[in-house]
Amino acid sequence: MSSAHVERRLAAILAADVAGSCRLIGIDEEGTLAQLKALRKTLFDPKIAEHHGRIVKNTGDGALVEFASVVDAVRCADEIQRGVAEQNIDVPQVKRIEFRIGIHVGDVIIEENDIFGDGVNIAVRLEGIAEPGGVSISDDAHRQIRGKIGIDYDDMGPQVLKNIAEPMRVWRARIGPSFAQAMLTNPPTETARPLALPDKPSIAVLPFENMSGDPEQEYFADGMVEDIITGLSRSRSLFVIARHSTFTYKGKAFDIKQVGRELGVRYVLEGSVRRASNRVRITGQLVDAATGNHIWADRYDSTLEDIFDLQDRVTSSVIGAISPQLERAEIERAQRKPTESLQAYDYYLRAYASFYRFTREAHLEALKLTEIASGIDPEFAAAYALGARCYMQRKAFGWSTDATQERIEARRLARRAIELDKDDPSVLAMAGHALAYVVGEVEEGAALLTRAINLDPNLVIARQWSGFTHLWLGNVDAAIEQFKVALRLSPLDPRSFNALTGLAYAHFFAGRNEDASSWAAAAIRLQSKFVPAQLILAACHAMSGRVQEAREVCARAMQLNPTLRISGFKDWGPVLRLEGMEKLAQAFRIAGMPE
Repeated sequence: MSSAHVERRLAAILAADVAGSCRLIGIDEEGTLAQLKALRKTLFDPKIAEHHGRIVKNTGDGALVEFASVVDAVRCADEIQRGVAEQNIDVPQVKRIEFRIGIHVGDVIIEENDIFGDGVNIAVRLEGIAEPGGVSISDDAHRQIRGKIGIDYDDMGPQVLKNIAEPMRVWRARIGPSFAQAMLTNPPTETARPLALPDKPSIAVLPFENMSGDPEQEYFADGMVEDIITGLSRSRSLFVIARHSTFTYKGKAFDIKQVGRELGVRYVLEGSVRRASNRVRITGQLVDAATGNHIWADRYDSTLEDIFDLQDRVTSSVIGAISPQLERAEIERAQRKPTESLQAYDYYLRAYASFYRFTREAHLEALKLTEIASGIDPEFAAAYALGARCYMQRKAFGWSTDATQERIEARRLARRAIELDKDDPSVLAMAGHALAYVVGEVEEGAALLTRAINLDPNLVIARQWSGFTHLWLGNVDAAIEQFKVALRLSPLDPRSFNALTGLAYAHFFAGRNEDASSWAAAAIRLQSKFVPAQLILAACHAMSGRVQEAREVCARAMQLNPTLRISGFKDWGPVLRLEGMEKLAQAFRIAGMPE
């Protein structure tokens, strides 16, 4: 028996590591190392010293830190993560440095200036299961800080940690800031909270991998996913994340658990599509995002002629796997073929792919492809509706050449789409928005959007556009509600600057300039060239007495669109509230916009 004395003490251990450090170094070795060094000098080391911590060792892209108090350790971790997030605002996503942090309180062995033992090992394993930008703490640590720190925690339940004998209960800190999560309940300047799971089964369908060996078939794989999302969303018993958020993961490596946390869903569907000659194969697997366990997996083979039946089989299998008790009557509409012509459907998918590129040239190509699709099948309602939506995009991005003729054409396409299918929510939403925004028939457009939402509560475009029609009609509270639902349905949507801008205008009309400024600033952070967001921020500054700032923002907007004039307001959007228009005009005069 050894008689050597082993020194032990109780300590709070913080383990930190850079998420995806190998990927970052592979992209830009020198830049990553310089950025990491700067973070340590200006943020990491000062915060540790401020909270009385001791850096035991640096591990290249991470650190092990000892604290006498777990309260100090958790506060330090919270402030580090918030500081890193703030510094990342203007850094491209692909180059952002984000830390994972794990904290445990326990017995450690002291040897010279190093520490060892289970207390250290557990902290390191907790760091390994934390999300980038997040903090995971043990149940022992959580008991010590409960009621002492103004930070909320989510119970992740028992977790199996590598090389730790027994599962341990783990808690996840509700810190941030997470832009997508913050926007759901408060202006983005306030504290962010993770997305709570909806009160019904929730699912995200990730982009399917194109296994055809032909990059030109990407549009086909993406179209399959979009139709499966549409089919699932017809069920009122499901909460389905919109396409724009799930497609932010396209072409990226991801962790299913992290996807579940970022999107606020319980289930994730992933898969692949292989198209060869006249055959199609779809493979899919449904995963419980909380546990990572596979619930169901299957493979489907079909000819191209039976592609709609193939989509129906995938959709029905997913719903059946999630809950056999779900009402199936609500998804029967999803089992109707949108067109009898596969060729027309193929052109429609190509049109959507072009539409989502959001360029003048691509939008013209999309419009042409919808014309081809409707020419092949004159009763294909969705093709007409997408054509009307192209005219909406043309006006929103300032690509109009003949506003009068474009209004006539948008009205014709929207009317034809509604005539052909009064029960397809996507058709109703696209046609309704075109009638409201392009044609100026706001009341009818609003009614069509309301019907679309009643048919499909998960349709994010209907929610977003409904928010704008409420705004134009002067129903500010109803507009805010719809914008926030849209943001929750699509929390990672790269085009959510539309809803954020809508919230800014709604709060401005309601006289809440500070809230309006926060939403406008959030929209600009997401898309700095979006003129409506710049304009409402200028208006907020002007009405708050910040004249110089208002003039600077207005000047930026004028650089983006030199044709802006106060007298042209009536062409910007069909705002029917005279007092709202007068208030905007007054603000823009203060900001220096020409009459």
